[in-house]
Amino acid sequence: MQSISRNIATLMGLGFIGFAPGTWGSLATLPLFAVIFQAAGLAGTLIALPLILCLGWWATQSYTQLHKNHDPSEVIIDEVVGQWIALLPLAAGATHAGASLFALWPGWIAAFLLFRFFDIWKPSIIGWADRRSDAIGVMLDDCFAGLFAALGVIALAGLFHGLLS
Repeated sequence: MQSISRNIATLMGLGFIGFAPGTWGSLATLPLFAVIFQAAGLAGTLIALPLILCLGWWATQSYTQLHKNHDPSEVIIDEVVGQWIALLPLAAGATHAGASLFALWPGWIAAFLLFRFFDIWKPSIIGWADRRSDAIGVMLDDCFAGLFAALGVIALAGLFHGLLS
């Protein structure tokens, strides 16, 4: 079981990249999100979110039991969940407009950059969740960072599609 939780928590070892593993985890989420959306639509991306969250929580809990650090840098499944949340407005927008998800490419960039910004900065409730010393805190801080990023994506879309067009 430990090797399964290790593979999930580290995204098949991607988390062991020495430089910016969280950023690599966020980047790896982009094609995964696109594949799920193309295959199963908005409903599929929404259904996948709690599944990935629960699987990530279990894997993080299991993997970190053998470590002194409750949030080792190689654990990047939390980045997948947070980035997923940040991308949800794109899936909703594409579905609503009947547009290709890829036509919303500025939103992909905004979702990625905003999620990384909030995940690194950790303001407000993101920092509170990060200070928890357990697996749920590891997952929650990225959920909140993803939520902040998603709200930023929505605000930017409203600005560019509403006020500036």
